[in-house]
Amino acid sequence: MPLVAEILIPLALDTPYSYVVPAGLDLTAGDVVQVPLGPREIVGVVWGLTQTGGGSNLRPVTGRLPYPPLSEPLRSLVDWIARYTLAPKGSALAMVLRLPDEAAAVETVRVAVRITDKPPARPTPARTKVLAVAADGALRGKSALAREAGVSLSVIDGLVDDGALEAIAVEPEPVAPRPDPDFPRTPLSRAQAEAVTALVDGFPWHQSPGANPEARPAENRPVLLEGVTGSGKTEVYFEAVAACIRAGKQALILMPEIALTAQFLDRFAARFGVRPAAWHSGIGGKRRERLRAAVAEGEALVVVGARSALFLPFDRLGLIVVDEEHETAYKQEDGVHYHARDMAVVRGRLEGCPVVLTSATPAIETRVNASRGRYRHVLLPERFGGRRLPDIAAIDMRLDQPERGRFLSPPLVSAVKHTLERGEQALLFLNRRGYAPLTLCRACGHRYQCKNCSTWLVEHRFRRALVCHQCGYTERRPEACSACGTFDNLTACGPGVERIAEEAAALFPDRRIVVLSSDFPGGAERLRQELDAVAAGECDLVIGTQLVAKGHNFPGLTLVGVLDADIGLTSGDPRAAERTFQLLQQVTGRAGRGEKPGRALVQTYQPDHPVIAALLSGDAERFYAEEIQAREAAGLPPFGRLAALIVSASDRAVAEAHGQALARAADPPEGVMVLGPAEAPLALVRGRYRFRLLVKTERNVDLQAYLRGWIARGPKVRGNVRVAIDVDPQSFL
Repeated sequence: MPLVAEILIPLALDTPYSYVVPAGLDLTAGDVVQVPLGPREIVGVVWGLTQTGGGSNLRPVTGRLPYPPLSEPLRSLVDWIARYTLAPKGSALAMVLRLPDEAAAVETVRVAVRITDKPPARPTPARTKVLAVAADGALRGKSALAREAGVSLSVIDGLVDDGALEAIAVEPEPVAPRPDPDFPRTPLSRAQAEAVTALVDGFPWHQSPGANPEARPAENRPVLLEGVTGSGKTEVYFEAVAACIRAGKQALILMPEIALTAQFLDRFAARFGVRPAAWHSGIGGKRRERLRAAVAEGEALVVVGARSALFLPFDRLGLIVVDEEHETAYKQEDGVHYHARDMAVVRGRLEGCPVVLTSATPAIETRVNASRGRYRHVLLPERFGGRRLPDIAAIDMRLDQPERGRFLSPPLVSAVKHTLERGEQALLFLNRRGYAPLTLCRACGHRYQCKNCSTWLVEHRFRRALVCHQCGYTERRPEACSACGTFDNLTACGPGVERIAEEAAALFPDRRIVVLSSDFPGGAERLRQELDAVAAGECDLVIGTQLVAKGHNFPGLTLVGVLDADIGLTSGDPRAAERTFQLLQQVTGRAGRGEKPGRALVQTYQPDHPVIAALLSGDAERFYAEEIQAREAAGLPPFGRLAALIVSASDRAVAEAHGQALARAADPPEGVMVLGPAEAPLALVRGRYRFRLLVKTERNVDLQAYLRGWIARGPKVRGNVRVAIDVDPQSFL
């Protein structure tokens, strides 16, 4: 009887397709294969094999491809994500099965230079400096040699053209150097050492000295590693990684992408002797594929990466660490709507490996899981080295108003001035990109709005452009109003970080100021360089958005000024209070992490708001207790469940009609409430009109089963109507 393979294809398909296995082709579940689909050949994965009497009308599998097979736990993760998020199984597979294209198959050749016996035809002082540095005959990269000699790259290129230096192709640097778990390290504090013991002793692969080798823990619960900012959580989980390496296992450290800085990689190297293998959007081409192969073969012992690293094909995964687990960046908001923190817990369970979630401000869901015993809870209540937490005070903006047209209050200006005079660094935090969030005409009142979205265009003065932060639409900032034609009447309303930088430059003209914002040219790599420069003390005043709050360590920073602490408290998001508290706690925690004490000043119009009051008092436990009580009373996560259905179409009436038809088919049983459809707060995005329905259920309701039944009996999707399902939504826009 022929063997039939069920092949899952990484497209928006929910079921595998059946293909007959040709004689002589040996396949097992998880193999990556090539199969015909219509007139083309496509890649898929063997999801199952059956012996059948039929199959004569089935097309044959073309062949097996030379890629690592998907392990059973990784295939189970794909199935689990598809079931939980209601995404097509093929879409979930696409996140795992990312194979190289032909254009990415070539890795950039690394070139180094060294001195030759030939003198330069035209000696210059700059060339002489280069040759003096290169006289030892060592191979150096061109950039490294130019930096060491204090010259430009053009001088190096000129010497190569002259024959005084020779260019030599060198082997690609290894993607996965082996970390040394016993590399000499800085001693841990007593609290850190106790936390390491509490962590590692509960891991199933760990054996304490003298322990019975047959003994194993009865369970493998995830662990919440919670510690105040600057308490040394990273050093604690580094020791868990070291134990994992000693046990012959691989470790994965997940981080918000922007936190993957050279500073973190250097901290890792200081502990383990080498940098870890790094997986993020800046890695491409052949190097990305070499790293993937090293993971699959067990060569890469430690991988540090953004959320997509969760789907790498580890050979013997022994530990997953989710750093800054509260970060909303772990939630994917398009395609498959999954939360990497939650999927990390699922993968840990499927792989039988421990999961460590770390944060100074854990998510409410994580805190509740720890308090109810679902997670183990390890605490670091004090900063490393006896350093104090920053003193935090409020500036009541009703009493200490800035000068007209300014946004920095007099007390904050004075504090920054004195901080800089002491040779210390200051940070001004405003969670708003660009120069101003709105541009309007004072003559006719015209407001500049995106042509594709229901959002105002944000002025970016550095780029001399008006930009939509939803779809990226850009237009030049006009000289005259496009509505009434008058000149010199366009005014910027409200501040963004660029406007604060302009004000700071006028107040402190002789100081080095750097602006950190995710939409500046150069992308993530430039931001990493800027963050490293701040950590090295190469600037005086930092002005930044929320990305500066993501776990960075700036030893010279002693003052943080929060410009608009109330900005996150006005939304209808049920997590608004939690997110504002987390963000403010994290950003104020950047102060005083070095040898000198720190303080934070918070500009607010609501100093008595519970979130602001909790921040000022330092009583995080009170905030968590009150917020958890409010969530439980309202039946909100984690005490109830939510799902959002977003109906969109290029025609507003069509989108609204489909949403209403869906609502009529809802038929909610006991314990289920359906709200909407209502026009989304962002009613138009990228030319598509949006309506939202929200499902709220009791905790014990099978939400996915209800949603599947509802969609099945609801109206069929026609035309360009789309219905996106977001289980456990993080965004309510």
